[in-house]
Amino acid sequence: MKRYKDIYSKITDLNNIELAIFKASKGKTKRSNVKKILERPEYYAFELREMLINKTYKPSKSNDVKIYDGARKKERIISKPRFYPDQCVHWAIMLQIEPLLHKRMYHWCCASIKNRGIHYAGKKVKKSLINDKFHTKYCVQMDVHHFYQSINQDILIKTLERIFKDKDLIWLLSEIIKSYDEGLPIGFYTSQWLANLYLLELDNYIKHELKIKHYIRYMDDILMFGSNKRKLHKAMKYIEEYLNTKLDLKLKPNYQLYLTDSRPVDFLGYRFCRGYTTLRSSNFLRIKRRIKKIYKKGEISLHDAYSVISYNGWVVHSNCYTFFNKYIKPYISIEDCKNIIRNENRRMA
Repeated sequence: MKRYKDIYSKITDLNNIELAIFKASKGKTKRSNVKKILERPEYYAFELREMLINKTYKPSKSNDVKIYDGARKKERIISKPRFYPDQCVHWAIMLQIEPLLHKRMYHWCCASIKNRGIHYAGKKVKKSLINDKFHTKYCVQMDVHHFYQSINQDILIKTLERIFKDKDLIWLLSEIIKSYDEGLPIGFYTSQWLANLYLLELDNYIKHELKIKHYIRYMDDILMFGSNKRKLHKAMKYIEEYLNTKLDLKLKPNYQLYLTDSRPVDFLGYRFCRGYTTLRSSNFLRIKRRIKKIYKKGEISLHDAYSVISYNGWVVHSNCYTFFNKYIKPYISIEDCKNIIRNENRRMA
């Protein structure tokens, strides 16, 4: 397998660092600490370059915030690194290694990768169910227990060494990885790519060794289809063993294996059936409540406009036209929301 080299010199290039500063500042330009850097980007780019070349850069302690995510209010710890130098360094690295990692990723590894979001993964599920009824007779859903927190940092660094033949780059990535006590922090720009990379060998194992024809991974959520229940049970056993021995990870015990014609495939907030797709009931309820709340305010804010466009995106990728006509269209104009966002973008330009 090809190993990439001479990456660090591209990371420490002044143009790359200056671009990283501007990329990292997106959506944060009103913050005083960001304004200060943007007033003299060339100066701070040079300062950051000196830190990296002389290897005096040390990751700052991040600000950890507890949130309750999604409809199920799952507790997560989000780490917020300092804008300068940390976020700028993260961007400088990823501008150079992201295209290289993208080439390595399994085609249906879909989370936190550009143009491979929820709807991209959803298309694969729909096509598999419609076009290959025989090999999608059964479905298995699994996910990794405390994935980010459980990532073994030493195994991750060894994985990076197999891909990059660049000691300086490995030093920098190791500094960022080891700056956290265990696992990878949720919230770092580097973490989402490194987490996907950590399961790259698992993707190859499932596709090439176990020969699972229809397999989709959304970060640590695993979805597999098969024609034989016994073979899927066997594959699950091998996957669990692989995770335990090779990656020091554990599967959650609440896996599901079922006939796809007996119940919808509940995945990524959707319920997939052969030939049609609906939203998960919790998403139906959340969208309906939020639309009514915005309607009662009588005025649509920029934040509300973004929310409505996001909800509309969920709806248009499903067979929920009746829901749209009943609970969204009479209350909120999608075109009005788009105009609010357009006007804000023109103002900021």
